[in-house]
Amino acid sequence: MKRSFAVLLLLLAAPFLTAQSEPILVPEVSQSRVEVRQGFTGANLLLYGAVIAPRGAAEDYDIVVVLKGPAEPVRIREKERLAGIWMNAGASDFRSAPSFFAVASSQPVSEIVDERTAAIYELGTDFIQLSPSGQIDPEEQSRYASGLVELRRRQGLYKQDPQGVRISEGVLYQARIALPSNVTTGAYTAETFAIARGRVLASATARIEVEKVGLEGQVVVASQRWALFYGMGAIALSLAMGWLAGRVFARG
Repeated sequence: MKRSFAVLLLLLAAPFLTAQSEPILVPEVSQSRVEVRQGFTGANLLLYGAVIAPRGAAEDYDIVVVLKGPAEPVRIREKERLAGIWMNAGASDFRSAPSFFAVASSQPVSEIVDERTAAIYELGTDFIQLSPSGQIDPEEQSRYASGLVELRRRQGLYKQDPQGVRISEGVLYQARIALPSNVTTGAYTAETFAIARGRVLASATARIEVEKVGLEGQVVVASQRWALFYGMGAIALSLAMGWLAGRVFARG
């Protein structure tokens, strides 16, 4: 309710802001904090806001929203069938890959901007900026990168909706992006772009925190604060469970 009031207040102040030469974006998100509890099945985020155009401008803006999860190192392996058996044939490491990446736009990105602009602002799953480590042939690197993107598409972690943004009266916009149950916790950024004539004229960012709560959250905190004792406890628990299982099967 407070965020909706803030957007309304800025819209009322629009006549005083339109002296700017470029449009102003006022983004908001329905949940700035997503709690991951036991049995978490995902969450639906509503990203909305307004585009305040300069005075006298008669532009029709397109809107693109890019939601990114925390970056993480990734190793992608390539499998090959040898003598009827699938085996690892190669691997490539990426120093930084978003754990979640979703794009929603008012129309297909290819109809809004050219490929160069889309690549600069990462306006699509084909333009995710991955950071490979080590020396690798460009064609081979492209193949591994495509494999990583396709794998995460199947997992529901990378997605793109070319009709995912609705614009009302050329001013208000809204987009819905679903977070699956297997999302990584951490800080997410929702970056909104206002585009006209193939140019990004304005951008703004909202932040979302996805965090574990309850018993799972306490376990995560304990593993981070007392890593040594947590590791020793996990080893002790594994040994105890193994000993107990051995005793049970020995009696059987």
